[in-house]
Amino acid sequence: MLRATKVSHKGNWSKPAADKVVLDETGRHRRRFRMRGENGLEFLLDLPEARLLRHGDGLVLEDGRIVAVEAEPEELYAVYATDGTHLLRLAWHLGNRHLAADISPERILIRRDHVIKDMLIRLGATVQDIRTPFDPEGGAYDGHRHEQNHHHG
Repeated sequence: MLRATKVSHKGNWSKPAADKVVLDETGRHRRRFRMRGENGLEFLLDLPEARLLRHGDGLVLEDGRIVAVEAEPEELYAVYATDGTHLLRLAWHLGNRHLAADISPERILIRRDHVIKDMLIRLGATVQDIRTPFDPEGGAYDGHRHEQNHHHG
């Protein structure tokens, strides 16, 4: 079976993709996994370590062809604040709960969770249900999923 052993980051590949895979955020966190592209190309993703594949990345096949990675739209919350300081405060509360978040200057995207939604509303946020690709921050653990089995001093 053909293998993909390298990832070319978004913007670093220019030839047309031979195929594409459309995956949600969880499905894009892989190391070794059998995949089938939208056009039927089958291959084995075989990376040295697990990593989050980003929307726009290209999986480099052994024969030099590229398979494009596309983020599948997911059911999320868009969190809006009254100003920049408020957005930082909301981000702090989400980070304190170890939630994956896609952060931009205008909003924060998170997975839907009614308990978190209630907390955010109590903190003065506006929360909207949306469906869009989810590409959360990797931060200090980019390439390595942050596990919550650690202890805070």
